[in-house]
Amino acid sequence: MVLEKINQTGDIKKISPEEYPVLAEEIRAFLIEKISRTGGHLASNLGVVELTMALHLSFDLPKDKIVWDVGHQSYTHKLLTGRKAGFDELRKYGGMSGFPKRKESDCDCFDTGHSSTSISAGIGLVAARDLQGGDGYVVSVIGDGALTGGMAYEALNNASRLKKNFIIVLNDNEMSIAENVGGMSEYLSGLRTNQGYTSFKSGVEQSLNRIPGGRRMADRLKKTKSGIKQLIIPGMLFENMGIIYLGPVDGHDIGRMCDVFRQAKRFQGPVLIHVLTKKGKGYEPAERHPARFHGTAPFVIETGLPAQKQKKANYQDVFSTCMVKLGKRNEKVVAITAAMPDGTGLKRFKNLYPERFFDVGIAEEHAVTFAAGLAAGGMRPVFAVYSSFLQRAYDQVLHDVCIQNLPVVFAIDRAGLVGSDGETHQGIFDLSYLSSIPNMHIMAPKNKWELSDMLKFAVEFDGPIALRYPRGEAWDGLKDFRKPVAYGKGEVLYEEEDIALLAVGSMVKTAVEVRHLLKETGYSCTLVNARFVKPIDTEVLKMLSEDHKLFVTLEENVLSGGYGEKVRDYVQERLPGVEVLNIALPDAYVEHGSVELLYEDAGIDAQSVYKRVVERYIACLARRDVPKGGA
Repeated sequence: MVLEKINQTGDIKKISPEEYPVLAEEIRAFLIEKISRTGGHLASNLGVVELTMALHLSFDLPKDKIVWDVGHQSYTHKLLTGRKAGFDELRKYGGMSGFPKRKESDCDCFDTGHSSTSISAGIGLVAARDLQGGDGYVVSVIGDGALTGGMAYEALNNASRLKKNFIIVLNDNEMSIAENVGGMSEYLSGLRTNQGYTSFKSGVEQSLNRIPGGRRMADRLKKTKSGIKQLIIPGMLFENMGIIYLGPVDGHDIGRMCDVFRQAKRFQGPVLIHVLTKKGKGYEPAERHPARFHGTAPFVIETGLPAQKQKKANYQDVFSTCMVKLGKRNEKVVAITAAMPDGTGLKRFKNLYPERFFDVGIAEEHAVTFAAGLAAGGMRPVFAVYSSFLQRAYDQVLHDVCIQNLPVVFAIDRAGLVGSDGETHQGIFDLSYLSSIPNMHIMAPKNKWELSDMLKFAVEFDGPIALRYPRGEAWDGLKDFRKPVAYGKGEVLYEEEDIALLAVGSMVKTAVEVRHLLKETGYSCTLVNARFVKPIDTEVLKMLSEDHKLFVTLEENVLSGGYGEKVRDYVQERLPGVEVLNIALPDAYVEHGSVELLYEDAGIDAQSVYKRVVERYIACLARRDVPKGGA
């Protein structure tokens, strides 16, 4: 086993070139076996095995820096830096992250998780290196899908000003998560298929080298913007931006890539190496279905099928079905995604109403302002987006949608704790950052039926409105509680006295369990489904204040700026006789792990909440100096 020789950074340089193909094969087998058990990002990692090996052979880590855009393709990098043992606990609570983490290794020079960031971070590392008189190389690895993100273009524009070496590796596998879209995809496709360029360039150089003074002429052609490339492919985008372009090069040919990296090191200024790879390479199910194996649950290696079959519909399925129905009923309903048609559940809408479906690529900022334009033009846009990705478009939500009070629906998927992807993907800030914006309205459904009802309400609402729902299996509890959605109104599910649980969205399920525990021990308890986070239902708060001593708010969001703070502020100002206990996530970044374990760690599981409620209620009674209730 060649892989057994790789135990720390730099060990790959000790093996012979003849062993490289064997090592690549063993790495793929290792990743398939481990990820089949833990789940994780498979297709993207299988596609960059040789590329990563060539990087580690060509550069000296940690002196040299490699920045991985997004970072979900860094598994081979982790193997080659001595973290093989960590794969047994990959993405598990307390285990190794699925993304680069500076605290994990000094070979991880920059934490990543969101797309289109690596070039900007790389330029910063270059500037820091040069200001301190360093001489290490900086390499930013970015996928072709990430080039749909505007931040990447901003960085490329600034990279052109660099006077010292900076290497950008464009990993072109023709996909992000779904198939790439837009002009950049078509442009790169032209480069991939232009076989004449490479052969012609080689022929010109060989011919010039045979004549007196020809070598000098060839060198001059290489160094100028109107060089050999310009003879064959006029207006080369990267070269015209002042960035030297090398490639395309086979990303699975280690020797060829090492040659290109040596060449790139010689240039002063920015260099872009265009590398062609195949997503999912070496594992047939992943090659045939790269989107399905982008982020996969544990699976059966022989078939590629999930190890556990999904028993119930998830929230994305419910959203998908409702969107299809709304599209049929209302020709003004249009759907927008930022490169996530499968993940958000919009694939069926796309297939049925392709002219009203828009995949803008990894470009959340553009998606929001594009939606604003659609709304201003009389359409009813629904932008389906993960909570943690909508953060990137905060200004557009504020400036382009809410100032104009435009009817844009934000279908916020993966709201709350998402689990194994960790800090960069937990959707625990959306209630806070959206609540701060005037004209924004926010809802959260308690179960799958309410998601459908709220989406129907949202597309008819005359203004910006957000609907946030969690990842995973759609809860089917409280089926018989289905009052029509009314603007700004909560839903009283069980009405008693003393303690009132006010729960938001996914936390209604937890509140039901907490109420059961309270009832078992003799406490009287009201349960309210908040439904609206903005505006909060002040009428129900006034009503409950007459015979309740303690309000308990429950939300899967950070405490700061969330629903609980709004309730607490209102109660303190208007209802001074009531105490408020806020149950929320701490104002901190939550690391990776199963959602169940993260709930317990954060203290928002039913048992933890029950204990806190009882303690606070007893203290509340003591302050009032009245007999204690309950067992």
